[in-house]
Amino acid sequence: QKHEETGEVPVAFVVKSSEISEQEIKEFVAKQVVFYKKIHRVYFVDAIPKSPSGKILRKDLRSRLAGK
Repeated sequence: QKHEETGEVPVAFVVKSSEISEQEIKEFVAKQVVFYKKIHRVYFVDAIPKSPSGKILRKDLRSRLAGK
């Protein structure tokens, strides 16, 4: 996701399989990473787009953000 000062900020795309909130995910990640890698927003999706070889299609995820 674009940011005026820093360029891009970390976001997460999560396939929701249980009752977990955006705040709970942010808190969990914040304990695991350096402060500047903390997630700024969580997007819940039905599925993560992948190539036939199983790699995550990051361009597709970025285009979803651009469309919002």
